[in-house]
Parts: sequence; C-alpha cells; structure tokens
Amino acid sequence: MSMKWTLVLLIPLMCYFSSGSCGKVLVLPMDYSHWMNIKSILDELVQRGHEVTVLRSSVSVFIEPRKSSTIKFEVYPTSLDKKSFEDYFNELINEWVYNFPKYSLWTYYSQLKKFFRNFSDIMEMLCRDIVLNKKITKKLQESRFDVILADPVAPCGELLAELLQIPFVYTLRGLPGNTHEKYSGGIPLPPSYVPVILSELTDQMTFMDRVKNMLHVLCFDFWLQIFDDKKWNQFYSEVLGKPTTLYETMGKADIWLIRTYWDLEFPRPLLPNFVFVGGLQCKPAKPLPKEIEDFVQSSGENGVVVFSLGSMVSNLTEERANVIASALAQIPQKVVWRYDGKKPDTLGSNTQLYKWIPQNDLLGHPKTKAFITHGGANGVYEAIHHGIPMVGIPLFGDQPDNIVRMKAKGAAVRLDFTTMSTTDLLNALETVINDPLYKENAMRLSKIHHDQPLKPLEQAVFWIEFVMRHKGAKHLRPAVHDLTWFQYHSLDVIGFLLACVGTVIFITTRCCLICYQKYTKTGKKKKRD
Repeated sequence: MSMKWTLVLLIPLMCYFSSGSCGKVLVLPMDYSHWMNIKSILDELVQRGHEVTVLRSSVSVFIEPRKSSTIKFEVYPTSLDKKSFEDYFNELINEWVYNFPKYSLWTYYSQLKKFFRNFSDIMEMLCRDIVLNKKITKKLQESRFDVILADPVAPCGELLAELLQIPFVYTLRGLPGNTHEKYSGGIPLPPSYVPVILSELTDQMTFMDRVKNMLHVLCFDFWLQIFDDKKWNQFYSEVLGKPTTLYETMGKADIWLIRTYWDLEFPRPLLPNFVFVGGLQCKPAKPLPKEIEDFVQSSGENGVVVFSLGSMVSNLTEERANVIASALAQIPQKVVWRYDGKKPDTLGSNTQLYKWIPQNDLLGHPKTKAFITHGGANGVYEAIHHGIPMVGIPLFGDQPDNIVRMKAKGAAVRLDFTTMSTTDLLNALETVINDPLYKENAMRLSKIHHDQPLKPLEQAVFWIEFVMRHKGAKHLRPAVHDLTWFQYHSLDVIGFLLACVGTVIFITTRCCLICYQKYTKTGKKKKRD
C-alpha cells in the first residue's frame, strides 16, 4: 500500500487520539519562496490529521500538486497567461536587481510606486477570479472549512473569510513600510527606534537616520502604498455588499504568524495576536547526495562555502558571474554554487555548479565555513539555525534589511551586487571565514534561535489549531481596531483637555478683569468724594 493511502487511512485514528479534533484548513498562499515556507506548516498540519486544501491559480509557478502529496489542491482558472505571469515577475525582479541601484532617489521611488501598482493589479485580478467564480465559491462553502491560512502579500484570504464566515490566520515576514502590521494589525511602530522595511536601518539610529526613517514612514503612508487602496476598497465593498476597506477587512485576522524572531529582529512592541515563528522551515541536516558529499569531503581541512542567490533569480549576467567565479577560484575552500546559466569563463576547479542544492543539509554539514546569500529570509534562517556566518549580496525586497540586521549582529558582511569587484568578494569571504568573531556571533544567534519553549513550526501549528478550537481568537484582538486614527492618538482627549484648560484660563482671566474693572471704578469714586 502506498504511503499516501496509508496516511489517508490513519487520519481518523490520528484525529481520535489527538488532544483536539481535526479540522479543515483552506490555504491561499503566495507563490515563490513564500510557498516554500508555508509548505512546512501544511505538511505538519497533515501529519497531525488535519485536512488541508490549497487554493491555487492555474498560473502558479512553484505551487504544483504532487501525486504523492496528501495535501488537496483546488485549481481555479484565471484570465492571466502562465508564461506572461512568470515573465512579468522575472522582468520586475531583473529591473529591481540591475536598474534600481542606478536610479536617483526620486526615480527609485517613482519606479517602486509603479512596481507596487502593477503588482497590486495582478493580485486584484487573481482575487476577482476566485470570489466571482460561483462554482468555486459554492464548493468552498459546502466544504465547511474551520480556518483560512493566508498571506497578506496576496490579498483575498480575508475576503474569503468574510464570505465564508470563518476565522483566518496570516503568515508573513513583513511588508514594505510595515503598513499592514501598523494599520491592519494595530502594531505600534515608533519611527524613533523601529526601522521600517526597505529603510535598511538598524534600531541604533543617528539623528539623520531617524530623519531618513521618518521620510520612509511618510512616503509609505501617503504615497508609496503597496496596494491601490481605492480600487481594493471599492472591490471589497462591492463583493461584501457593504462599505468597507482593505485594511479594515485585513484587521479582522485572528492571529498574525510573523516569520522572524529576536535572533534576526530588533526589539520592538508586539500585540498578543502577533506570534514570531521565524525559521519554522529549518530542520536538522540530512545526509547529502553521494556526488555532493564526495565533493565536500574532498575539501579537507579548508571546508566548503555554500553559495545561492535563491529561487527567484535564475541567472546572472555574464559579467557578474565572471566577477563572482574569479573570486571563488582564489579561496582554498571548495564551493558549492547553485547556478542556472552559462558556465563562467573564470570558474575555478574548486567550484562545482548545481541547478539545485540541498541548502539546509549543506549548511548543517560540519565542513561548511560560510554562506554566500542574497538575504532571503528562508536562507538566512537556515544559516542562523546551523550557526553559519554569511556574506550577504542582497538583491531586492526585504533582503537588504535582513542582511543589515545580520551585519549589525556581527554575523555577516554586506556587499553591493552591482558594484562589488572580485577583490571585494574575496576580502569578504576571507573575513567571515578567518575572523573567529563572525563564527562566534553566528553560533550565539543559533543558540538564541534554538532556546525557545516551542520550536517555531510547533508554535505556528499550535496557534492555527488554537483558532480552530476556539472558532477564532477575538479575545486577543486589541481594541485599537475599534478606534479612529484621532482616537488612537488621543487627539480628541487632548483637544478636550486643552479646551477645558482654555475655558478655565478664560473664565479666570475674565473674572480677574471684571474684579479689576470694579476695583478701578470704586477707587475713582472714593477719590472724587
């Protein structure tokens, strides 16, 4: 009997013996690396006997059903073409990686605004294809799900939760400007010491840093909105048949699973329904495939360097690839490089190219000395998990901020992808490998990461099951969602108190003036007499 059918038959028994009844989970994931992260949660939910259904579009790139998977997939048709969808994202990424660094500050923000607007349009189109598809929505209603697991980077999960009248849980790393956490989640984010995403700042800010951070806040709050709020508000109001807004609907999330932790994050305020689950995809290292293991063992005492720029950047320009390969050829370590492109002319005999690598297992190998990374949250957390120092070459999104944090904590050296030379990369590698402080700091962060009451994955699954058991988590939802912006900042109270003080001062002054006038008149009469 296949493993799939064995698990299917065991589900009723797992439900019976588990502490709580098994539930039905509907998932609306974001594609690419977001899917890789959330997949760890789904696999664990299935292991615990829950029925998991993933709602994916017909143009999904990474979200592909597997015959051996016990996860159910519900595919909805979309008016988008798969190749056009994939090409669009590749073009956006290449634009951000290669051209954004060349722009002036004004052009950079203008292009970023255009990027967000195009992204918002695509996400809205995909959402419309779900909620306006009567066949899909009817099937979802009949399935009677207990909870929705969604990613706010791709809005729609909260709208479905409203339509199906069920609670929902968010999973996210963070969005540019932290606008969703602030306005939908109610998290207080003082710009004086909480750097916003894309600011590339730490919590130790100079005066000019605080000015820069405040400008980022104002820019994202009033101009650089990730989603076209006006369009989304109108769309959600039409679907629900009542006036509402995107932020208001998102603010009804019961739990926010934030894919970070204090090993990567700077200390900042949190609310009861915000839970840190950074590194939930991390696992103990497994044995490497024989070919890779033989190559790693051939490194001797020098060890190996692991190099990957993630899943969203499939290739490099020949010029950049040769700059990198030339530096790698000069180090005594062997290099395992995930690379899908033309073989660089300067590639050394110590470097082996692979289209795919078992990254987590390599980082957990005792011979691994350093990790060259683009700074994606998944890769950074795997390095933290195994205590490996990093050379960060951030490309786009939250990657620069992740590397800034690792550099501030003494576990990474940062390089600029478009301007770094062979010498720069060579010096950075020699620094993180030969300076023991980088390894010590990486191991310190690893100890912090492992020293938790529950593992991040267990934490994430616990709170999803908690929401299912209690039909939501409204008792953790702060009252900030019931306040207007001027009530939240107590402007009405301050105005009232100022009015009271003003009234008292006015009455007191008026009384004194009247008394003075009477006293003056009385004095004049006495003098006449």
